[in-house]
Amino acid sequence: MAKVIRFDRVGGPEVLYSTTAEVGRPGPGQVRLRHVAVGLNYADTYFRDGTYPIPLPNGIGVEAAGIVEELGEGVTQLAVGDRVSYTGFTNTLGAYSTERLVDAAPLIKLPDAISLETAAAMTMRGLTSAYLMTRIWDYKPGDTILLHAAAGGVGLIVSQWAKLLGLNVIGTVSTEEKAALARAHGCDHTINYSHEDVAKRARELTGGVGVNVVIDSVGKNTFEASLDSLKRRGLMVCVGTASGPIPPFNPHILARKGSLYLTRPALADYIADPAEKAELAGEIFGHIAAGRIRIEINQRYALDDAVQAHRDLEARKTTGSSIFVI
Repeated sequence: MAKVIRFDRVGGPEVLYSTTAEVGRPGPGQVRLRHVAVGLNYADTYFRDGTYPIPLPNGIGVEAAGIVEELGEGVTQLAVGDRVSYTGFTNTLGAYSTERLVDAAPLIKLPDAISLETAAAMTMRGLTSAYLMTRIWDYKPGDTILLHAAAGGVGLIVSQWAKLLGLNVIGTVSTEEKAALARAHGCDHTINYSHEDVAKRARELTGGVGVNVVIDSVGKNTFEASLDSLKRRGLMVCVGTASGPIPPFNPHILARKGSLYLTRPALADYIADPAEKAELAGEIFGHIAAGRIRIEINQRYALDDAVQAHRDLEARKTTGSSIFVI
C-alpha cells in the first residue's frame, strides 16, 4: 500500500489529508515508480484552492523523483532500476505519494551527478529557469533583469544563470535575510518591497532607463510596478500569481508605458516537444553537474506534514526549494 495525500474539496491547506491506496500493476505505457523525494511547488496550491480546476477527489503534486520498479507494456525507453524525475500538469498530478503508477512519457532519466533529492527540488524550477534564460528573450551581456521572489526556488536558479550570461540582476525580496540569500546567488542589487518603491528603485539602479526584462511570479501586487520598471520596448514575463491573478486591463497601457511586450508562458508549452524538453533538461543538468548552478534545498518535510508545508509556502516562510522526503 502506498501513502498518498489527497483532497476532496477546494480550500486552504487544511483540506489535505493522508490516506493509503493500492498501487497495482502498470498498464500499457506506464511504470510503477517508488518515490524518494517529492517537490513542493506553488502551483500545488493552485490545484488545492481551485485556481486550477480538477475533478475531485484527487491527488496533489506534479513533481517527484524516484526509482522505476516495474514497466508496463510498450515501455522500452526505461529499465527497472532507472533513476528518474518528472514534472508536468494534470498528466502527472498525484506526486504526493510514496509510490504510484505514472505514464512513462514525462519521465526524465537522471545523470549520475544529479541526486534524487536534487531532482525533486529542481525539475520544475530548473526547466522553468531554462526556458526563461534561453527561450524568452535574446539576452545580451549587460542587459538588466528585474526578478521578483529572488530568494525563491526559481529565483535562485535564474539569478545564477543570469550571471553566467553576463546580465545585471535586480531581485525583489521581503526580508533582509532573503536579500542576503539572493545576493549570495548572483543578485547585484536587491529591493525590499516591504518598504521600498520597486519601480522607483529599479529606475534609480538603471540610471532612469529601466530594465530589459521583468520576471514576475507574484502577479496582482506587483503588476503595475513591474510595468513601470521596464525600459522602452522591454518585456514583462508573468510566470505566476502568488499574490492573486492580475486584474483585467486595457492593452493600451503597454503602448502608453513604452511599447512594452507582455507574455504569460507555461512550462507545459516548452516541454511538449520531447526534443526541446531533453535539450532544456540537458542544459540545467549540465550547469548543476559542473557546479555552475547550485540547488538550495532549504526545507524538507515528511509527507504527513503536507498541511504545514503548504502553510509555510503561502506565508512566504520558505526560501530556495522545498521537498518531501519519503
